[in-house]
Amino acid sequence: MGTTVAQRCARAGAALRRCMAGAQMLAFLPAAALGAFWIGGEWMLIAVALGLPLMMALGGGLDAVAPAGLRTARPEADLVDIARAEDLCGAALQDARVSCLATAILAIDVTSGDAVPHRLDDRAVAELARACLLRLRARLRTGDRAVRIGDRRYLVILKPDLRLDTGSVLDLANRLQSSLEEPLRTHDDALIAPQAAIGCCTGARLPSDRRGEGFLDAALSALSEAGRDGPSEIRAWCDSLDASRSLRRVLRTDVVAALSNQQIRPWFQPQICTSTGQISGVEALARWVHPERGIIPPGQFLEALQSGGHMARLTDTILSGALAALVRWDRDRLDIPCVSVNLSGDDLGDPSFAARLQWELDRHGLSGNRLAVEVLETVFTAAEGCPVTANVARLKTLGCRIDLDDFGTGNASIMALHRLPIDRVKIDRGFIAGIDRNEAQRRMVAGMLSLSEQLGIETLAEGVESAGEHALLAQLGCGHVQGYRIARPMPAERFTDWVQNHRATIAAPTLSRRLP
Repeated sequence: MGTTVAQRCARAGAALRRCMAGAQMLAFLPAAALGAFWIGGEWMLIAVALGLPLMMALGGGLDAVAPAGLRTARPEADLVDIARAEDLCGAALQDARVSCLATAILAIDVTSGDAVPHRLDDRAVAELARACLLRLRARLRTGDRAVRIGDRRYLVILKPDLRLDTGSVLDLANRLQSSLEEPLRTHDDALIAPQAAIGCCTGARLPSDRRGEGFLDAALSALSEAGRDGPSEIRAWCDSLDASRSLRRVLRTDVVAALSNQQIRPWFQPQICTSTGQISGVEALARWVHPERGIIPPGQFLEALQSGGHMARLTDTILSGALAALVRWDRDRLDIPCVSVNLSGDDLGDPSFAARLQWELDRHGLSGNRLAVEVLETVFTAAEGCPVTANVARLKTLGCRIDLDDFGTGNASIMALHRLPIDRVKIDRGFIAGIDRNEAQRRMVAGMLSLSEQLGIETLAEGVESAGEHALLAQLGCGHVQGYRIARPMPAERFTDWVQNHRATIAAPTLSRRLP
């Protein structure tokens, strides 16, 4: 017990000495000089005013809180590796703890804001990286640091300060984001609109046993969380982020095996015609049935697949499973017209994708018109003649239907709707939710439906969850609906029973009341 008290007293004394040593003690110099003048007159005042700083300088007291980076006075390279970044974070954290001050770091991910990143050449990418670094450094204080830690990632390390709390760091993050997202014109006169996601962490929120590696890891965890929420989000680190990141790390190690073990497979959500109530198609959606964690939604494992370069395997798995299910349904005489599969920009950017898809269709003995490919609206901002547009044209030649997914949320122009071979637009659920209670929303969707009708393009509303939404969409002329109002996604083995029950329902005399 006595030893413990002695140790605590020793630690308290050491902390007090650290606070008393350093340049901050010069703040007491005027008071000390005034006291000396009262006691000993002018000569004592001169002795204290000159002697105290001189003694502190000779004793090294003025260096005690100078950040390591400032003591070296060595200019930092623009691009550093992770090991060097951890050293910089560790030095800032140690300096802050020794001097009883606060520090913080910000991890930043900057994207070009271009829906098709491969349109930027190497020179434009380099110009963007250099401009971002200059913008960061221009808005930081003397002693703060900004370096690149990857092709599009940056690290800001703030020198120790008395007033660095989470609120002030978030304010700084907002200012840095506004600066980074100012448009940039490249050498070829292209205009880039950068988007910056930021994750930040203050040293005060870290456990005392964390060092530079843990400091940087915390900021990167916050950045990862910000990136999942959107390309221009800001998040501050907290303890709960570590738990969610640990879960993602576990899933990342399991997800590749899950593809091989067929734990990730397609589930199916029906689409119905608003005029007849008949099934007009089904959408294949990826679901991971984990043996211990149960059903894991795509939002928790798609990032792991994408970062590991496994999206092509996922597409092949879902495509093969969807076509195999369609063959079984044909054998059971369920009369399902077609199945829809989501494709990413990476899929459509692969010159060999159309050939792979043709091989899958031939292997299952199906024609191209039994398959609909859903492509995000942002993909169609690609220039004419690029691999994406060429692949879409090849898929159309095979007879596949082209659905424009999440219509209204991207940047596709009306001219793009006219120019590209789009068969159907899927109106995003953000426009559908509560449409029966919002007049402005109703007018907006009515305009989308009218435009599609004029262009000869079919329409489908996603995320329909109530009878009121269903009825209003039918009245407005939307051709097809999909959502929880109809059915939740389900595995292929349950789909057969659902189809039979649905057809028995629409054949009943109460059809007009049950299905608007």
